[in-house]
Amino acid sequence: MIGNSFGFVIVILRSDTANGQRERKTCVLLGCERGGKYRQYKKDLDVTKSEIRKCDCPFKLRGKPVNDGESCILKLLYGSTGRLTNDENSMFVDMTKTSAKPRNILLTLKKSNEKNVTTIKQIYNAMNTYRRTERGHRTEMQHHI
Repeated sequence: MIGNSFGFVIVILRSDTANGQRERKTCVLLGCERGGKYRQYKKDLDVTKSEIRKCDCPFKLRGKPVNDGESCILKLLYGSTGRLTNDENSMFVDMTKTSAKPRNILLTLKKSNEKNVTTIKQIYNAMNTYRRTERGHRTEMQHHI
């Protein structure tokens, strides 16, 4: 209700239910409806008024059930938890261009900022994203040829 009074709405970003398969756990990820950024897929289209609402809000809550199954734990996640800052991202790109190993990139990021909570999984995800942007519209095979 507090978020709604300020014009923000909390939505379910992702949910999963444990169904007996390995690596599946019951959880829900809640976030701000204004989180994230718009990606313009066609360059010749005008920006609509609805696109102004996205503000890259980092607010996220992760909910997991407690062992008894009758209650749940909500954990507050900040924007720095899930993504690299602009400074960290530029440092990451420089180190990736010099073929630094992911573990060395992570150690350097943690040395530069003691409050950094980046994980190795986020480094690998950032590497995939960076390679995808470098490759452009070409496939991996076309890029290597």
